[in-house]
Amino acid sequence: MKAALCKSLDGPEAVVVEEIADPVAGAGEAVVRVHAAALNFFDTLITRGKYQTKPSLPFSPSGEIAGVVESLGPGVTGVAVGDRVAAAVGYGGAREKVVVGADALIPIPASVSDEVASAVSVTFGTAIHGLKDRGRVKPGETVAILGASGGAGQAAIEIAKAMGARVIAAASSDDKLEICRALGADEVVNYDAVDLKEALKTLTGGRGVDVVYDCVGGPYAEPAVRALAWQGRFLVVGFAAGDIPKLPLNLLMLKGADAIGVFWGEAVKRDPAGHRANMIDVLRWVSEGKLAPRIQATYPLAEIREAIGVIDRREATGKIVVTLR
Repeated sequence: MKAALCKSLDGPEAVVVEEIADPVAGAGEAVVRVHAAALNFFDTLITRGKYQTKPSLPFSPSGEIAGVVESLGPGVTGVAVGDRVAAAVGYGGAREKVVVGADALIPIPASVSDEVASAVSVTFGTAIHGLKDRGRVKPGETVAILGASGGAGQAAIEIAKAMGARVIAAASSDDKLEICRALGADEVVNYDAVDLKEALKTLTGGRGVDVVYDCVGGPYAEPAVRALAWQGRFLVVGFAAGDIPKLPLNLLMLKGADAIGVFWGEAVKRDPAGHRANMIDVLRWVSEGKLAPRIQATYPLAEIREAIGVIDRREATGKIVVTLR
């Protein structure tokens, strides 16, 4: 079978496509013939050895796949050969066949394409875990999303709206905010043009926001915490701005607020059943039209270097997917 292989930690340009042996499913496992493998920003890091996960060389990029079950190992129940499935695999997805634990496979509704199914585990999985499991968002609450125009932020807008929340999207330019409006954000804030705390307070009539979903960190975190309502929840999702902020803890005390870490990858390992239930909900919402994941472009496996390069150059405004059919 063909596989994209990172054989040295020299970045996306060093990824090559080669023939390797077909995998064999062990006990409790399935071999999935991959039809689509989605890419993320961490693929630019993992190919340079700069990501928190550091697999042994050689390895394949892509942490999200969709395809068809080709064979099953001993003891597998609840899934059959021929089933369409998606899975979060961490890394190793950009190859024609992948071995996956059978309990990690998510059924794909008939109306959802392989490309879309491959593109939801990381961003939409993080969003539903963050907003539902960690943020305890309730219908009618107000959620402010920082870095709302990026992949993680876009997914959070859609998930929050599907959960019945009012969404305030914050980003660094008016062009980016137009993307957020198109995704259903109720209000938008350009945090490079106005005082973020004052803008959030104004948009909530002085009450403050119930939940902040922070994908960026840096200088935006503290003013967002200052804009929390009583017993608000500040969700720490990522640090796209580069700097990890230091928060005055007295703000949490005075607001009776929570600062909550959202570490989706570890949550998947520790609670696979919870992740599976979340992803079944996500794909059902996609099939019902409540979520609309944006696929910016698809590339054949032979062009995976170019595909990762789009993300590496920060040119991606939607999901980049590698196809293997």
